[in-house]
Amino acid sequence: MILLSYRLFVWGLLPIVFLLFIYALIPKYRSTVSLFMFFLLGTFLFQVVTDYFNDRDIPNMMKIIINRSSLLFIIGGLLLSLLLSKQKVIFFAELPDWQKRIVLPFHTIKLPYFLFFGLMGSTTIFIPLMFIEDLSYIKSIVIYGILFSIINALLEELLWRGLMLSSLKRSVSTLYAVLITSIGFGLLHLSIGIPVIMSLLFSLGGLFYSFVVIKTKSIYPAIVFHFIINLGMVSNGWIF
Repeated sequence: MILLSYRLFVWGLLPIVFLLFIYALIPKYRSTVSLFMFFLLGTFLFQVVTDYFNDRDIPNMMKIIINRSSLLFIIGGLLLSLLLSKQKVIFFAELPDWQKRIVLPFHTIKLPYFLFFGLMGSTTIFIPLMFIEDLSYIKSIVIYGILFSIINALLEELLWRGLMLSSLKRSVSTLYAVLITSIGFGLLHLSIGIPVIMSLLFSLGGLFYSFVVIKTKSIYPAIVFHFIINLGMVSNGWIF
């Protein structure tokens, strides 16, 4: 994924060839290998489409929106893999059970309180806005910020927590599935020009969203938290 993000397409496609050999030689792991193989193929198409529009004379904000919308190529690849492997598609699409208690290492907490504290933590990203004197700047990016945040939060959560996490959990441990999807989530931000170190730090966000999804057994709270974080990042001028 890193190689594809840096446009080293020939080298980036070599892992796909390697996965093809594993797929052919070891039937036991075909469903998991297929998932990664189609993920990389989708990532390749995602990057090609992104590069095509990056070379066009269009506003940078529009390029970023197209980039995030192109995540549909990766999602489509994963869906195709699950279809060919005859596996059920699971999105964690059920609504949270509001009566549930969330089990933490040293205590339990009611789900509404758990989500409330998560929501409060997410909104702290707006604190820097208190020190911005030019409010016209914020107004000028409101529509872009909302559009970007909806597309990005929805598609990234469907991709990483909805499809990848739920699919990997069938064949590997939950810990491994969470680590792989969280690191992948972080590294995919390389495609919008975020440096490697910062992208890896985004993996911590992936860990948090995975924790929320696993504990609530629902993807919707993670989408809401993700939306708030994205909106704050745009408003603070961190994503353009």
